[in-house]
Amino acid sequence: MSKELLPIEQVSPADEAAILVLNNEHAAELSWLEPERLSFLLGEAFYTRRIGALEAFILCFDQDADYDSPNFLWFRERYRRFVYVDRVVVAAAARGRGHARRLYEDLFEQARRAGHTIVTCEVNAEPPNPASDAFHAALGFAEVGDAVIHGGKKSVRYWAKPIAA
Repeated sequence: MSKELLPIEQVSPADEAAILVLNNEHAAELSWLEPERLSFLLGEAFYTRRIGALEAFILCFDQDADYDSPNFLWFRERYRRFVYVDRVVVAAAARGRGHARRLYEDLFEQARRAGHTIVTCEVNAEPPNPASDAFHAALGFAEVGDAVIHGGKKSVRYWAKPIAA
């Protein structure tokens, strides 16, 4: 296996089928997407990137997105400007290569360039996701709130990380 880092590239329409498969393999942690919904979300996104043929991807929105996620709306009610990480997924075979960290670092740089000063996300509390909690804490995110959503089927913790503009 090569030690070279795979490039971080903009998601294109040709990537949608592979993104849909990878997303839906992780629907418990994220949410199930239909092809039309994914296309809509990609069109609303502030930042979408992938690594490799699709070893990992990230999908983020800023405050201006037309997005009805209760988690996104929680942040919109509290922050005038922000970037919200809606989903980041690393394929099982590609874990441990630093892909998620690289995607976040690239996001932080893009968000700074756009004049943002905060990046936000949510992590499941129920069902729990301790690996994601530890990862976000290591990146400098701090918990800023919580909620029970989807009629009590899921509880989440909200996280935010200040970034210098």
